[in-house]
Amino acid sequence: MHTFYLGSHQPHWLATAGVPLFISHRRLAGRKTFPRAAAEWALDSGAFSELSLYGQWRTTAREYHRAVRRYDDEIGKLSWAAPLDLMCEPDMLAKTGLTVAEHQRRTVENFVELQELWDGKSYDNPYMPVIQGWLPDDYLRCIDMYESRGIDLTEFPIVGVGSICRRQASSQIDTVISTILRRDPDMPLHAFGVKAGGLKLYGRKILTADSLAWSYQARREPPLPGHTHSSCANCLDYALNWRNRVLAVRPSQQLALFDDVA
Repeated sequence: MHTFYLGSHQPHWLATAGVPLFISHRRLAGRKTFPRAAAEWALDSGAFSELSLYGQWRTTAREYHRAVRRYDDEIGKLSWAAPLDLMCEPDMLAKTGLTVAEHQRRTVENFVELQELWDGKSYDNPYMPVIQGWLPDDYLRCIDMYESRGIDLTEFPIVGVGSICRRQASSQIDTVISTILRRDPDMPLHAFGVKAGGLKLYGRKILTADSLAWSYQARREPPLPGHTHSSCANCLDYALNWRNRVLAVRPSQQLALFDDVA
């Protein structure tokens, strides 16, 4: 794993954390002003929340694109932006009433529209394609859908793997990632919402990942000494301490450490 994005609900951390962050569009939308980023960061489109609330994407590609351009200009240091994808977990299919294939089709079409809306230089295009599916072979079919629209995923610096963060079995995630890499061993993959024990299986197979695991851990622990809030679930000190413990050890130990702190 090359880059680890620390998930956060606090946009103002962009100016103060000094480490790569993963911030949701839903936390930024509607703000009049933004902090200037002190380090690279990535944008979560808020897909899970939007589909959970409405059973569809109410945010249009054009609306999202305008927001992304503003974030890119005013916050700066945006590494990539997640697209308007549709997750394929069974509970999400129940909310939309659609099939895996239709979720995949809409994911690809939304990405194509975002690509077409980008009016900057191609190498500055921040939109990251996401491969969606549920069964391993679904992901291969999604790659085929991208190819049918003339999109070669190997040309992108990072490619997301969708519908993995809510799976209970890390072995399933490993199978999905391995299936994609058998198709293209050099595909640079991002894993959304990595789980505790999962990195033992697939941590070395991915290029980047994000996690809010520190926040969930903080809810189960007393606040740090000297802290007066009820928990450190939104505490920068706690988050950075957690991140430092993970990154300060050798990779083999790092994977095991996630079991203790995630």
